[in-house]
Amino acid sequence: MNHALTHHPLLSQVIADLWDAFHRIDALVKFNLIRVIQAMRTHRVGVHHFQTTTGYGHGDQGREVLEQVFAQVMGAEAALVRPQFFSGTHAIACALYGILRPGDELLSVTGAPYDTLEPVLGIREAGSGSLQDFGITYRQLDLTPEGRVNVDQLAAVIHAKTRVALIQRSCGYSWRPSVTIAELKHLIYTIKQINSRVICVVDNCYGEFAETQEPPMVGADVIAGSLIKNPGGTIAPCGGYVAGKKEYVLLAANRLNAPGIGCEAGASLGCNRLFFQGLFLAPQMVGEALKSGLLLAATFSRLGYPVQPRVDDPRTDTIQAIELGNPTRLTDFCRALQRLSPVGSYLDPVPAPMPGYESPLVMAGGTFIDGSTSEFSADGPLRPPYIVFCQGGTTWLHWLWALEELLSEWGL
Repeated sequence: MNHALTHHPLLSQVIADLWDAFHRIDALVKFNLIRVIQAMRTHRVGVHHFQTTTGYGHGDQGREVLEQVFAQVMGAEAALVRPQFFSGTHAIACALYGILRPGDELLSVTGAPYDTLEPVLGIREAGSGSLQDFGITYRQLDLTPEGRVNVDQLAAVIHAKTRVALIQRSCGYSWRPSVTIAELKHLIYTIKQINSRVICVVDNCYGEFAETQEPPMVGADVIAGSLIKNPGGTIAPCGGYVAGKKEYVLLAANRLNAPGIGCEAGASLGCNRLFFQGLFLAPQMVGEALKSGLLLAATFSRLGYPVQPRVDDPRTDTIQAIELGNPTRLTDFCRALQRLSPVGSYLDPVPAPMPGYESPLVMAGGTFIDGSTSEFSADGPLRPPYIVFCQGGTTWLHWLWALEELLSEWGL
């Protein structure tokens, strides 16, 4: 029997060229896995923490220990890790609504935010309960032509009313480099030098465990994200998190729950074991996603397509963008992935409106957890230049098979 990973000549060469990079990712996985296990050992995680609660959820030991573990892993004072968060956008919104007050200003320093945050900020759907409706103003610092944060202009745009600097770590649906931890450290330091009272809130979606540090370790006051992305390890059934300084986490809890109740209630509803186990698996799953992104970048760059990040660029999140150039190729890419998915392989993705998004989306996601982009998914807005955004991959070998099939269909 021939045990070659692939018989496709282009993919065989790509794999050979990436082997050293794959070993570096394995070293990252080991580092972050040890960090997670050490936190679980410190807080003496046991099977009794997997028990569930219903109703108010008072005295849920598993929930309390999970949040202590999560805070330690993220380098934060406190964490709120709950199934009651519907999405990463919901967790970010709770943090922003909790911290900001009428008359405050929110400044996005990484240009335009992710589509689903636009209604929260009041950029779209005015009158729907956005921050703007509560007298909170919004401004943004546009990126440089190279897609970088315009650090030199920060002093000119941070005002006395600037209460929150919102930093989106990943590229979202934009063609720009994601913000590395080193860049984030310099950015936060610069903001604090200009005005130490500004609270730095980081949208950490897709970035967890992609490097050896998390944003609170380099000065971020608050981070938020989704548990059906990186930190859920592909098995968390729902949920999101807020982590950072204790006072700000409590404010987010007051928004999710109610003032006076804060962090003290919230039934775990059978999720505790899955959240613990998902966190344990997260470094490994992120490693597979990073390998998948490298495989995609190397393959499509050899075929002449622009990719972001490029093969030799530093990686700080699990998103790989490929500029396909036309709507048909974008749709065909997603259809091929859907056919090769373990769930819903019989479905045919077509562009359609999605709540919170400005443009119609075409999405492929045959996942066991609905919307879990950490598993095997790709999507993109149907607008020029027709970029597909690939996230996740429970194993890079799944993507290898998908590329074999896709390249065959395209006659390559």
